[in-house]
Amino acid sequence: MIGTRGVPPKYGGFETAVDEVGRRLVARGYDVVVYCRNDDSSLAYHDGMRRVSLPALRVKQAETLSHSALSILHAVVHGCDAAIVFNAANAPLIPLLRLRRIPVAVHLDGLEWNRSKWKGAGSHYYRWAARVAVRCADRLIADARAIQDFYRESYDVATTFIPYGADLAVGHAHDRLADVGLERDAYHLIVARMEPENNLLLSVEAYVRSGAHLPLAIVGSAPYSERYSALVRESSGDADVRFLGSVWDQELLNQLYGNTRLYIHGHSVGGTNPSLLRAMGAGAPIAALDVVFNREVLSKTGMFFDGADALSSLIQSAEANPGDAATLGHAAQERVAAEYDWEAVADQYEQLCRELIARTPERDAKVGVTAAE
Repeated sequence: MIGTRGVPPKYGGFETAVDEVGRRLVARGYDVVVYCRNDDSSLAYHDGMRRVSLPALRVKQAETLSHSALSILHAVVHGCDAAIVFNAANAPLIPLLRLRRIPVAVHLDGLEWNRSKWKGAGSHYYRWAARVAVRCADRLIADARAIQDFYRESYDVATTFIPYGADLAVGHAHDRLADVGLERDAYHLIVARMEPENNLLLSVEAYVRSGAHLPLAIVGSAPYSERYSALVRESSGDADVRFLGSVWDQELLNQLYGNTRLYIHGHSVGGTNPSLLRAMGAGAPIAALDVVFNREVLSKTGMFFDGADALSSLIQSAEANPGDAATLGHAAQERVAAEYDWEAVADQYEQLCRELIARTPERDAKVGVTAAE
């Protein structure tokens, strides 16, 4: 698997998917190689996946592509049966794999050119790279139906729908909440990188406007958006907004998801969002920005807002009528069990890899899967 920061997962949705799918494929007898970026770990394996750690330029515009270039060259030299390349930004490198007769599937991610951090040349590059992926990849992976619709309408091309998954959490512990000064069912939660597309500024303004009695906990960092992060912090004023930074402790993070009064999801671009699925799997009551991606995932199991006033009302309602919100949380959990199961997701990746390899009959029957971003 190529194009992510690697495993163990410490960043976002791609890394989580690689970890969850990769270890399940290993358990089924496959050899899985994951390329890891700027990693100082000496681990050769993680949950049975072989880790290949390679450097990258520590520059926003070149970090992903520089690491993926090294990863793909490594895969070309050492060979593999199929490659899954995450992030359409890496598509211009696909011809190297094709020259080696390695079949390639590209996970397209969301509509990255709409993100403010890729203004100007970055946005144009992402659009161009998406067109390259359409032309060069053997298969295209979309994690949302809305992404499928976009590529069908824009490029007249079919994609394979494979969503992310989520674990179900039943019977939440809450002993770790004291580590961050919180109590069970007595806080609201946001888990998101501090980027404009995730609408933290809107969410904090709505929280302040609501006059909420419970604190708002925000988990996430601002790797490329320090100015935006400063605006979010300033907007909180004297309200009880607690910036927890990045939380890599998965036990604590699970407890944060599972014991919140209201989970606020302001993501506006991308496809199926892993943070949203994780909140659903934890049974958290959810208020989500009213965009097609969030509607697709939540369906009728969440509440939606289209601005600060609407979100402010939902926060007030969650504090005044906690039972109503909790009912939606249970429904969201049932939806995850039915539609976003990691075992089913792994089944789909396994089938995809087998179909890729079937296009090259001269290969051995043994399947090896290589992942990169």
